[in-house]
Amino acid sequence: MVVSDRDALEKTAFARFDKVFHDGKGTFVQAAVTAVQKTGKKGGSVTLDNGEKIPFDVLVLATGANWPGPLAFPNDEEAVTEWLATRRKEFENAKSIVIAGGGAVGLEIAGEIKDLWPTKPITVVQALPQLLNDTYPDKFRRRAEASFVARGVKFVYKDYVDDFTPVNGSVKTRNGKTLDGDLVVAAWGTRPNTEFLSSLGSDVLDSKGFVKVTPTLQLLNHSEIFALGDITDIKEQKQAAKAQLHAGVVSANILSYIKNGTAPKKYKGAPEMILVTNGKEDGLAYLGLLWGITLGAWMARMAKSRTLIVPQFRESMGL
Repeated sequence: MVVSDRDALEKTAFARFDKVFHDGKGTFVQAAVTAVQKTGKKGGSVTLDNGEKIPFDVLVLATGANWPGPLAFPNDEEAVTEWLATRRKEFENAKSIVIAGGGAVGLEIAGEIKDLWPTKPITVVQALPQLLNDTYPDKFRRRAEASFVARGVKFVYKDYVDDFTPVNGSVKTRNGKTLDGDLVVAAWGTRPNTEFLSSLGSDVLDSKGFVKVTPTLQLLNHSEIFALGDITDIKEQKQAAKAQLHAGVVSANILSYIKNGTAPKKYKGAPEMILVTNGKEDGLAYLGLLWGITLGAWMARMAKSRTLIVPQFRESMGL
């Protein structure tokens, strides 16, 4: 979406919250939470950036992660159109591009660029010695590299980009390598959106800002507060599919907690899986089942590359 207006994804990939509640049984408030306060042993309130306070008996934290670079969309709906137009023009006008980050986001951006401008030079700078991370086997990571190298993408490993302002059409890495690039794209990992939770005390977050949770997805010392998705300290890859599994545990435990004060259901984890697109016609997938299964472009096309799973998302939102 941020690279070009192909498929006009801005018309389908965003969804309003007017249908998020079943039969309209709920109230949607558009605001940001700035603090969470406890009232006695149970319950409390959240403070919003508009000054309003909303009380709670049970609270669910699902604030997600903050993305860098092209995925750092503005919160103001009216600003999104102008922001997208600016980003798209940057990609179109760039003579050569450096992408900082060799994870799934950086790779998929590179693939989309190559679909639109096959001869535009792209260099991906990756801090690790291989693409992605060691959750996935080396064989899969090498196959991912080969897929993008075949399209002309270059890689620099064990290095970083610190200055995102090109000078005379080039960028210098931390290790002193000069790369061609009049556009630098930040595509490293996310950071949990949890700063507002400092109001609950120093024991709520770990050193990286993730929320400490029990297997029932409750906060350690606050049984009426649940957390799910990218903000939890669960040792797994942060992905939408995992958040859906978390939601099943949290919803069941909330119903039990309200009824009898217990939360018996535990999150037991899930096999690691990933699907990396390389433009609309290529990509590869890894399923952490059995001995570890790698699937090629046919799976990428069928499951994600051509639609980016937007139709499934819209169906899940009742659109």
